Amino acid sequence: MAAADGQVWAFGVQDYGSPSFRFVKAVKLEPTPDGGGYWVLDSTGQVSSFGDATALGGLHGLAQGDAVVSMSSTPSGKGYWVFTAHGLVFPFGDASFFGDLMNVRLNAPIVGSIATPTGKGYYLVASDGGIFTFGDARFMGSMGATHLNQPVESLVPTSDGAGYWLVASDGGIFSFGDAAFHGSMGGTHLNRPVVGMVRFGSGYVMVGADGGIFDFSDRPFLGSLGSNPPSSPIVSVASAG
Repeated sequence: MAAADGQVWAFGVQDYGSPSFRFVKAVKLEPTPDGGGYWVLDSTGQVSSFGDATALGGLHGLAQGDAVVSMSSTPSGKGYWVFTAHGLVFPFGDASFFGDLMNVRLNAPIVGSIATPTGKGYYLVASDGGIFTFGDARFMGSMGATHLNQPVESLVPTSDGAGYWLVASDGGIFSFGDAAFHGSMGGTHLNRPVVGMVRFGSGYVMVGADGGIFDFSDRPFLGSLGSNPPSSPIVSVASAG
């Protein structure tokens, strides 16, 4: 998991390091497909690489009011896409451009993204639960136009790419396609909001801004930061490969 200042914590896998400088605000920790490294992305579009990840470029200057919010790796690990809150898409390396939301008026900002297993498409998710598909990404439902208690934080795919979950900041889970519901934190008091979720075993785990882990899987618990929260809030969590 990664904090807003760029510091990275590893559980059950090798820690490849953290940026030696302070980020404006880190927004995404993205692993390489083989789990041998990762990128850390900040809100200005700067990309730092660790392990076998290679920094292939970043952004320099965005339209007023826009911000970088997410990135996704290609299946080869030799490319990635960077996404902004306005739904702009920037490909690097062997990543291909399949479209963006430049001319679409959004009801809520984009907060997350995932690439399809083939690397020939991607999904964008907005904080109101709206889903936007490009390339070979298949639309399987959304929470757009539905009242949510708290905003959606991220989109998580199933292992076969035939479904996905949406997770809200209160720990509520919304499942689509072949994504099975394994439980949620919706309706439960949380010390800090949920900021992300990853597929884990046959289920998933959610992470709070304080590094606390909420486990809904059949895999062994690997640890958390809940009892010793970092000074900078956690902003992203990812599976190692």
